[in-house]
Amino acid sequence: MTQTTHLALPFIEAAQAQKHVTHNEALALIDALTQLAVSARNVTSPPATPAEGDRVLIGAGATGAFAGKSDQIATFLAGGWTFLSPGAG
Repeated sequence: MTQTTHLALPFIEAAQAQKHVTHNEALALIDALTQLAVSARNVTSPPATPAEGDRVLIGAGATGAFAGKSDQIATFLAGGWTFLSPGAG
């Protein structure tokens, strides 16, 4: 198992180099998922000038970086989009 069951946070592997990278990635994901709120729903293309930490819910028929990601949460982290799949409920 290389990630946690519920939040898919990355585990630090034994003898892994640059452990801080994996740890920081997990912290960024926890920050994005905790007390989740999005600025917009049914977004079909990435915002032109996203700010660090922006989160949107992707709608059907999305294009560009959001293509094929409908019903996922896009969060802008470290200068790029990360996609999170919400669980049922």
